Amino acid sequence: MSVFRAPGRVNLIGEHTDYNLGYVLPLAIDRDCVITRFARDDRHLQLTSVQLGDTRTYSLDNLPATKSGHWTDYCIGVACELLAAGYPLTGADLLIDSRVPTGAGLSSSAALEVSTALALLDGRPIEGLALAELCQRAETNFVGLPCGIMDQAVAILAEAGSALLLDCRSLETRHVPLPEGLAIIVTDSGVKHALATSNYATRVAECQRAALDAGVDSLRDATLNQVAFNPRGRHVVSENIRVLDFLDAAGRSDTIEMGRLLTASHRSLQHDYEVSCEELDYLVDTALHLPGVLGSRMTGGGFGGCTITLVHEAMAGQFAHAIAHRYESRYGRRPMVFAARASAGALFSES
Repeated sequence: MSVFRAPGRVNLIGEHTDYNLGYVLPLAIDRDCVITRFARDDRHLQLTSVQLGDTRTYSLDNLPATKSGHWTDYCIGVACELLAAGYPLTGADLLIDSRVPTGAGLSSSAALEVSTALALLDGRPIEGLALAELCQRAETNFVGLPCGIMDQAVAILAEAGSALLLDCRSLETRHVPLPEGLAIIVTDSGVKHALATSNYATRVAECQRAALDAGVDSLRDATLNQVAFNPRGRHVVSENIRVLDFLDAAGRSDTIEMGRLLTASHRSLQHDYEVSCEELDYLVDTALHLPGVLGSRMTGGGFGGCTITLVHEAMAGQFAHAIAHRYESRYGRRPMVFAARASAGALFSES
């Protein structure tokens, strides 16, 4: 029996910039997907979800060629990519226990992909970025979501106590400590997003057209003047600037500016990129009027999911209570609210 894990994530800033080869600044959270592997003496792969109470079994010699819309697509996509990369696989039962909420924009899919890959590799070495790229290909080629590499990279490479700056073109990374005295509070709107069936792919295509209109290969290389009249391009270019400005502010411990940039990011996602929703906007607007709040924005792909709010640590408990109460009063359901603690990426243990 072997145990493998990979965490979910929140993205501090740098939204929808990853598939445009820009900058992102996510952190891994202390909610993860844990897979216990039991060896088999045949060529079957059995996948069991503790949360869903669901089990499916596949032959490693006859894996599905296309997705089925089932949650196991993510695992099968990873298995196919490992085989294509020349890694022989052996039969196994994988017991999957994930504490990363699904549909909340906290990257439950990448946590599942990375932990599955590690379980199928069963201790065989693989370089971190190579593993991230393999899992990204699984989501793009098999599941059909043209995602960037941010989620998989942070699930593998994150360090406890730091955010991870990732240049999605060069794939260079840097661990970024955050100023003390701050809390990052995640609030789940309860509006489930399903990026594979949302307008996510439409936004990817719109960005490609915006880059073409600007005369550049990627929006990473565009200027604000070049995309001034294209709202999708305007968001991506301005968001890249905000990531770098956020880094500078964090280095100076300028928490006021950090909060301002978070809120500016949300307004851009709300109005230019149009991936927010009523509930997310309500959470942000409400948070900004509560004591101790420095800034707030939606996090993740959008069309539902969570907000993150930067709060003075001493006020975090009061904020969490207030935002939950107000949201419940407005929408009739109490949201999940928790403090995101910057955690380590994927780890391996054996028992």
